[in-house]
Amino acid sequence: MNAIELAVLNFEEIRRRSILVWESIPAEGLEWKPDGEALSVKEMIRHVLDSEHYYHLALLQRGSLKTYESPFEERPFTTVREELAFAKPYREQFMNTVRSFTESELSTIQIDRSDVGYIRSLGDMLMRIAYHESIHTGQLLDYLRTAGIGRPKVWD
Repeated sequence: MNAIELAVLNFEEIRRRSILVWESIPAEGLEWKPDGEALSVKEMIRHVLDSEHYYHLALLQRGSLKTYESPFEERPFTTVREELAFAKPYREQFMNTVRSFTESELSTIQIDRSDVGYIRSLGDMLMRIAYHESIHTGQLLDYLRTAGIGRPKVWD
């Protein structure tokens, strides 16, 4: 298995586990948030899906976008399954882009996000994107615990 295949596997495993968490949340729990300043459960799910689309475009552009029109922004959030169905073509495009890179490009392509404080190699950026979703999945598990909602087993 090469580095690109490992990156793809990592993204697939992270999303599989995120979906386990997201789909375990009862409809009445989607509005829950720990305080008035936090994202709600559904806002966090949307944030993860929308951020992946943003990151995909940033990878293609090799840096931060000057403007970004979110395809998610004007859509009402109805159910997790509908949100995943809407995000599916964006996810497929992102994963196809990841698969299109060569191992040497992981270290030779630079992604300029100096507007938010860093310029990193493609390989580093791919790991940051994966980490972003992982962190939010962990946050949602904490939300569920705090709200007294059952948590799925993600460590299979």
